[in-house]
Order: sequence, then structure tokens, then C-alpha cells
Amino acid sequence: MNHGILLVDDEPNVLSALQRALLDEPYDILTATSGEKGLECLEKNQVKIIVSDERMPGMGGAEFLSQVKEKYPSVIRIMLTGHASVESTMKAVNSGEIYRFFTKPWSDTELILALRSALEKYDLEAENRRLLKTVVRQSQELKDMERRFPGITEVERDASGCFVMPELSDDEIAQIIATYCDEE
Repeated sequence: MNHGILLVDDEPNVLSALQRALLDEPYDILTATSGEKGLECLEKNQVKIIVSDERMPGMGGAEFLSQVKEKYPSVIRIMLTGHASVESTMKAVNSGEIYRFFTKPWSDTELILALRSALEKYDLEAENRRLLKTVVRQSQELKDMERRFPGITEVERDASGCFVMPELSDDEIAQIIATYCDEE
């Protein structure tokens, strides 16, 4: 997946300013002018980050990002607002698990650094999920091997800490190879 970012704001000037700020960054930028349109965009496109305004007609930013959290939990969510109230900030952070919160006008440099950090976070979490799936699969394979060949996963060490390998007959080795190598 490329570095997709969805910008959501009901003000076209704000969307243009955000796009200009990110012009030199290697992002695939999508825009939406409402929370509803943002959700429609997410149904058709994969993104890693969403930057959403808080106050928009219809679905507000906190509600939008809360729905994004439910439907697309791996997407990093950033809130942008010109009217930061403590109540709306708390609601957005608590219901949408917001990664960062920016007020208008924002610092382009701070926004760019936050997006880079968010992309790194997204990629690390994706790699962690991939590795976890691998560990779970390998654990299941070891359990299957142990069930078929009791004792095969036991590890013995000698007094110096070196591994002691049990003696296996040629038939046992052939059976193990046939069982696990032919499956791939």
C-alpha cells in the first residue's frame, strides 16, 4: 500500500492549504468535504492516515473519526480544528482514539513531522500484525508436529549448553520431510 492520506474538511480553502503543505511529501492524497463523503471514500480507497476537521456540518469530526476507528481500526486518526474546546477535544480523543490534535492555523512543519511519525507508527503496527500471524501459524505447526511425532519439539542441552539432537532413523526423517515439506 502506498502512503495514502485522507483529508476531510468542509472548507475547500483548508483542503487546498493542506494539500499545498504536503506537496513535496510522497503521499497519495485524497480529500472529502464531509464525514459522510470521507466514509464513502474509505469504502473505495485504502489510506494509512486521516486528518479531519472537528466542526463540520452534519457528521462532526469526532463522530466521523469514531466511526473510522470502528470500521478501519488500523488507520491513524488526526484531528484538526479552529475551535478547540476542552469538551470536543476530550470527546474526540476518547471516542476516536486520536493520534494527534492540531489547531488552525497549524504549523506546516509540525504537521509534516506528525504525518511522518504517524506513517512510521502505522507501518510498525502493520509489521507487528504480520509477525504475530507468522508466530501463531508457526506455533500451530509446532503443535501439529508434536502431535504427530511426540517429543520432536523437545530441546535437550548437554552440560556445556550445546544442543543434543536425538537420533532419528532415515524413515522418520523421510516421513517428517514428506509431511511438512510437501505441503508447501
